[in-house]
Amino acid sequence: MNSVLTIARNRCSRSVKSALWARRTKSLDALLPVLYLRGISTGDFQEALAALLGKDAPNLSPAVVSRLTTEWQLEYERWQKRDLSARRYVYVWADGVFLQARMEDHSECMLVLIGATPEGKKELIGFQVGVRESTQSWHELLVEAKTRGLKIAPEIAVGDGALGFWKALDEVFPATRHQRCWVHKTANILNKVAVSVQASMKKDLREVYLASNRASAEVAIDVFAEKYGAKYDKAVECLTKDRDAMLAFYEFPAEHWDHLRTTNPIESVFATVRHRTVRTKGSLSSTTAKLMVFKLLCAASKTWRRLKGTNQLPKVSAGVRFENGIEVIQVPENHAA
Repeated sequence: MNSVLTIARNRCSRSVKSALWARRTKSLDALLPVLYLRGISTGDFQEALAALLGKDAPNLSPAVVSRLTTEWQLEYERWQKRDLSARRYVYVWADGVFLQARMEDHSECMLVLIGATPEGKKELIGFQVGVRESTQSWHELLVEAKTRGLKIAPEIAVGDGALGFWKALDEVFPATRHQRCWVHKTANILNKVAVSVQASMKKDLREVYLASNRASAEVAIDVFAEKYGAKYDKAVECLTKDRDAMLAFYEFPAEHWDHLRTTNPIESVFATVRHRTVRTKGSLSSTTAKLMVFKLLCAASKTWRRLKGTNQLPKVSAGVRFENGIEVIQVPENHAA
């Protein structure tokens, strides 16, 4: 018993929030993926859960776990084949998430696509194991969604600039606008400068993406380039080369800017299971990893919040123009005359 508790504590020590989240839900759908991806074997589940939940821990014998995973596999297969012809996603977020604990190949990760409906609800569109920088991997994921009926292109997609997603998006949904994630971009820029200047530079970058309008953001970029260009030219180039894709959110409702500036809808879900540095013993096959992530996402999706400013989404879907976050009112020509 002591050895099992030691294993559970060691492997879960980097995920206190995961444990608290699991304690609150007391759901097998949420608990099993977290424990499994943390490296705890199915034979140790009962003791590990007892450590987390005490006397309320459910029965998770190996036989129960085996039956559950079989049911999950069937559920996943049904979900993969679901019809998307009646679905419309105004916004999408894309990211490649590494689950380095128990993944067999470090080059592979989970490619995840989440969308926002015209009602403001966030939904998992699709995901698969693939290579984050591979256009082909993302192309397969997007084509699969389109083949199952997702015909209307999203208005804008949000993601990291290093993804192979962007070229694939242009091939499958060429009308969709690009918005680069400011969290990823900020990290990339700061990685190119000395630690001593990072705090100041981070503050100046906030002046860009928190500007009240695009013109002010453009000015802030120019100030940034002038301030750091002589000594940190690579950092400046990292920002300026993606200027348009970094500022695309200004052409959408201001209520949605917080949602469109980052890939947080994906990051926040996977924060509960990600190992960033430690690879535990016992590799997890890509098939099993995909199944466990699917169940984790299903459990997490029940608590996803709707987007702010849901009343604006039908307007975006209808093609209404926004400038600096404000709806552009079209005046009829005869009225103007």
